[in-house]
Amino acid sequence: MTTATRIYIARLAGLTVFDPNGDQVGRVRDAVARIRADGSPPRVVGLIAELALRRRIFLPIGRIEAMEPDSVLLGTGTLNLRRFEKRPGEILVLEELLDRRVTIVETGRPASLVDVAMEADRNGEWTLTRVAARENAGRLGRRGHLRQLDWFEVTGLIGTPEAQGTASLLAVFDNMRAADLANALQDLSHSRRVEVAAALDDDRLADVLEELPEHDQVEIIGVLEPSRAADILEEMDPDDAADLLAELPKADQDVLLDLMEPDEADPVRQLLNYQPGTAGAVMTSEPVIMSPDSTVAEALARIREPHLAPAIAASVFVARAPTATPTGRYLGVVHFQRLLREPPASLLGGVVDSDIGPLEPATPLPEITRRMATYNLVALAVVDALGHLVGAVTVDDVLDHLLPRDWRDREIGAHPTELARLAAAGSTEARANTNGARPTGTRANGAEPSGADAGGTTGG
Repeated sequence: MTTATRIYIARLAGLTVFDPNGDQVGRVRDAVARIRADGSPPRVVGLIAELALRRRIFLPIGRIEAMEPDSVLLGTGTLNLRRFEKRPGEILVLEELLDRRVTIVETGRPASLVDVAMEADRNGEWTLTRVAARENAGRLGRRGHLRQLDWFEVTGLIGTPEAQGTASLLAVFDNMRAADLANALQDLSHSRRVEVAAALDDDRLADVLEELPEHDQVEIIGVLEPSRAADILEEMDPDDAADLLAELPKADQDVLLDLMEPDEADPVRQLLNYQPGTAGAVMTSEPVIMSPDSTVAEALARIREPHLAPAIAASVFVARAPTATPTGRYLGVVHFQRLLREPPASLLGGVVDSDIGPLEPATPLPEITRRMATYNLVALAVVDALGHLVGAVTVDDVLDHLLPRDWRDREIGAHPTELARLAAAGSTEARANTNGARPTGTRANGAEPSGADAGGTTGG
């Protein structure tokens, strides 16, 4: 294998980490560097990996056997599975340096940091030695040049930044699932979390908010302009939007609801009227609903729509017109497995299942749970006193309300059996033992910065 000479750290973000047995440990989320008292470039002491169960741990650089183009391989020894906590004098390279405003010494021109490179010396010590910085664009709005420079060829790398953008960090987060991005946001400082969240597109931010604890949702919505906050609420599922609004003072609820489009606000208002802990309060008001004269082929096409969550797409509810909630008379449900067994031209009215009675809006959560478990269902219809379908409770709605209120918080630890599996054979490594990197057998990975593009890079 080729010995790595330079690795740009943003290229490592998201790579899978494997133990010596080939089992997946987690994914790389950042690198940890230690500031030196003599002013020389910071020394990289390890990587941060996120386990499958939302715990971030520290991987000493000496434990890393190889950094492949698509993975990071660990050497033998037991992982220290304590939750990572940053120590004084340490910096998180991606979180704290990406998008930082710096000054190029040679020209005095401002630039934004796009990536940071680490290199290993002959003693096996990894150091932050180079940066990729994009010069600020001129008046014409053209994209500035991307320059690769030595650490000392820019100023403003250490200390509190005067300003810090979000573009490069968002690029690192771009391929994350919404739940993983929500976890990453919780690890950022308050100010950085708000900056990054505000820079997300409306639909992306809506998806992420649905995965955050209530206090983080309120924090982020509270710093947005009311008109933008209303736009975000419109992008959210009505039940999630209602849950978020329920955490706000009544006056703030009314302001945001009035700013929303009426057809988006009406189902949210209706959900807010139901008693907490009942079917009406936990249901979604936008399940898949079709008329009895729709065909199986049309139903299959509908549940293939990519924006539908799996629990929503598992059932097609059949009702008389109108098919928006509250519908006409509710007739029953067709589960997707039944759709797969029926001829495409069959009408839904002829294959509908009406054996299991629907819920009422006032049905309490324990009864919903018992009925779902009894009949092995992932969704149940909710019907009002007039027989109109008003929504559906899905299994993920039930889980959200059965789990502890703070289950989304990053402080919740991984399950002991999962931690035991990850802690394989060997001697435990403490975070103090971070000296002695092992570059031999490490492939060059990400030798170019993540922001490099054809013809846009100049040497430093």
